[in-house]
This record gives sequence, C-alpha cells and structure tokens, in this order.
Amino acid sequence: MKTLHTPFRPSLGWLPAAGIALSLLLFAAAVLAQQRLYVEAHIYITAPAPLQLIADKGFKAFEPLDQPDENYPTIMIDPDKTFQAIDGFGGAFTDATADVFAQLPKASQEKFLKECFDPVEGNGYTLCRTTIHSSDYSAGMYTYDDVAGDTELKHFSIDPDRKNRLPLITRAQARAKGNLRLFASPWSPPAWMKTNNDMLHGGKLKPEYRQAWANYFVKYIQAYAAEGLPIWGLTVQNEAMATQVWESCIFTATEEKDFVRDYLGPTLHQNGLGDVKVAIWDHNRGIMYQRAEIAYEDPEASKYIWGMAFHWYVGDHFENARMVHDAFPDKHLIFTEGSTRGTWQSAARLAKQCIMDLNNWTSAWTVWNMLLDEQGGPRHAGGLMGGTGINANLKTGELTFNPPHYVFGQFTRFIKPGARRIACTSNHDDFIATAFINPDGKIAVVLNNTADHEQIAQVWVAGKALKLSCPGNGVVTLTM
Repeated sequence: MKTLHTPFRPSLGWLPAAGIALSLLLFAAAVLAQQRLYVEAHIYITAPAPLQLIADKGFKAFEPLDQPDENYPTIMIDPDKTFQAIDGFGGAFTDATADVFAQLPKASQEKFLKECFDPVEGNGYTLCRTTIHSSDYSAGMYTYDDVAGDTELKHFSIDPDRKNRLPLITRAQARAKGNLRLFASPWSPPAWMKTNNDMLHGGKLKPEYRQAWANYFVKYIQAYAAEGLPIWGLTVQNEAMATQVWESCIFTATEEKDFVRDYLGPTLHQNGLGDVKVAIWDHNRGIMYQRAEIAYEDPEASKYIWGMAFHWYVGDHFENARMVHDAFPDKHLIFTEGSTRGTWQSAARLAKQCIMDLNNWTSAWTVWNMLLDEQGGPRHAGGLMGGTGINANLKTGELTFNPPHYVFGQFTRFIKPGARRIACTSNHDDFIATAFINPDGKIAVVLNNTADHEQIAQVWVAGKALKLSCPGNGVVTLTM
C-alpha cells in the first residue's frame, strides 16, 4: 500500500539534455511510489460465534467499484482527510493488578506481559494509567505521607509501590520495548488534607493544603522518575464529583480550575515539569462540556491544561466529547477508565465505546484493571464490581483471557501511536467503524457488526471495494 501526497515536481530548466530523461524517470518513480494501490487487505476477526479471537483470516482482494449503492452496507474511507493523532492505548496498573501478578508463577507472568505489552505478539499497550497511592482496587488504604500536618512532605515515600507495583511496571516497560508511557490519577488526598478527615466518602481539599497537595504531585513524579519510570501525564482528580464509599474527593469545576491555575500548574512548571500533560475532570461524559467551559475559558488556567479525561459509566453522550473538541479544538480528549466484565456483552460495549470515542476526537483510550483474581479483586471497598480482560486463578496460577481483551486487541494491535484518524463513514445502522493511517503508511479499519447475526458488508475506497462477511457482534480489522 502506497500513499499519494503532494507530488514531487522537479525543476528541469537547468538540467542538461542528457539529465532530463533521467529526471523524468525519477519523477515518474516518485509518483508511482506515492500512489496508494488498493490491491488487498489483511483481515482479522474477533467474534463469539463461530468463536474467533483475533483470528487471522488472510488476505482478500479489492475489486473495482466506482459508485457504492446506498442500500448495500458500506464503510467508506478517505485517507486524504486526517484528524487527531493517537497517543496510545492501554490499561491500568492498579494495586490489585500488581498484587495478583506478583502471586502468579513465572510462566503465567510472562504470558500476561506478552499478551498485554509485546508489540508483535500481544496487544502492544503503549499508554497506561496508574494511581497516586491507593484506590478502591487496593488491598487497603495508604498514602505516601500519613503524617498529619507534614506540609513540607518530609515523610513522603513511595515505598508502598516498591513491593509489587513498580516491579510490574518496570517489567511491562521492558516487554513494551521501552514504548510505554504512564499517566497517574489520585483518588483522594491524604485524610489530614481533607475537610472530612477521611480518604473515603468525598470531602474536599482544605484550602490551607492546596500548595502541599500540588507539591505532593511533584514529589510523586520525581520519585517515579528516579525509578526510571517517567510520568507522561496527570489527571487532577479521579471522578471529581463522585462521593464514594472508597477513596474520593470533590472538586467543583471552579475549584478544580482554581487549583490548576494557582497551584498545580505553576508548581509543575517551577519544578521543571511543565511538559507533564495535565487533564481535568476524569469522570463521565454527561457534564464534560460544563467542566471544559469553566476551565478553558480562564486563560490562566487553560495554559496549564493539556486536555480532558473521561469515563463511560453513566450514559453514552458521545456527542458531548465532540462538542468539547469543537468548542476547544486545541485541547485533547482521553478516555481513562472503563470497567469490563468477562463477557461477550461487555466486549460488545467496549467495541462500540472505543469506535465512537475515537470518531469523536479522542486521542487515547485506556481500560481499567488489566488483571484481577478469580473473584474480581482484591478490592478493599468490597462489592467487587470492576471487571477485567484477564482473570487469574490464584490456586492454579492459570490465566483466563476474556472476550474484552481480544476485542480491545482489534484496536491496539493495529492502530499505533502517532496514527491519524482518517475520514470513515457508514451507510448502515448495524455497522460502525473507525479508520486510521499509521506512521508507516499502513491503514487500519476497525468495523463492528452490532447486529446479532452475520451480515455482508464492504469497505470502499478510491473506486475499489472489498466485500466480507461480518459475524454477529463481531469486530473486524482490515489492514492495507
């Protein structure tokens, strides 16, 4: 597959006659080398029936088709129209994931690392989330400084992470060939910094500890960097309007904006960390525009904010992500958390959510826990609710790779960091799709047949079409 960009047009006036012919030959070769020849596509499928898990279906040829029929299910792409670039895909290094990983036999540990991080044999995750001290998916609550009133953070230490989390991230980074970026999110400041003196049940950051909390972020980034694990980005607060029975803290839009403007942003810059990406909100799409409006329309706050993070838990509201982009096109969108069950129904939800978010300007997409035990834990908050793509039986040491893992792989294995979304439309309600052109020039089209029965569809581009059979609730990736 080759690409036609702006054609090379050499100036021939100064060349001697003998060189003109050679120049013309070189010019013709350059044009031919840049033309995209849609000859065939490599097809991969994940579907429940018949069971297929990133199944390599080989190559299929394109055929000439000048004009698609509006009644024939068709995915139409235009590689010449490009949109946002991809920052990466991945999952979350929670304490639960790290603790379960540490209890696995070596062979299962290596299998997990390969399946998630290997850029050739696995899902090739390149951007992962982690938590700043404990979250609900930790065996217990802890912070890096539990000494009340320690505003100078003299007792700050990431020692709790050294047991399991740092070793896992370090091994994952190695398996990813060094191409793994991290962003971090806090669930709550230490209890002594909060109005309710409790890491749980919401509460707010006390005004007198805003600077200490900003310094806490800096200490965290510096400590991880000293471990050889640079932090690429931060979110200000996980689920900033949710009062939970686990670690949580409330920031209104104005409070979050003021904290970034007056404390977090300046403190990062003063410590040489101005390149760390700061994302606000980190919750559902429902009120994300209101959060964006408040933060981005304050120029002093906005200059510190890279973009907005969001989750999928209450309604779809995909159009809200697009509205945030359309109103503030210089800001980024990143999907930071979605819990999955180990079912095909959950896998179908993941496929739809990922496609729709990517088509609405999202530049990165990360699922929640990458690995949990057979009970869906450990989780100190109880009520095990956050599923995963991979479960471990800690009695046998065996891993179970669930459907969401493979469906996510239909995206992560074929859409690489730096890939740009290209124009991609569908004329059929049962088929949704997204398409990207990778840095190496290869195109990846991911389509989802949302109906529960097999259907024929075609992918059309530049006067050619490729017909293929799409299993019910199946995800198909074509590379060309």
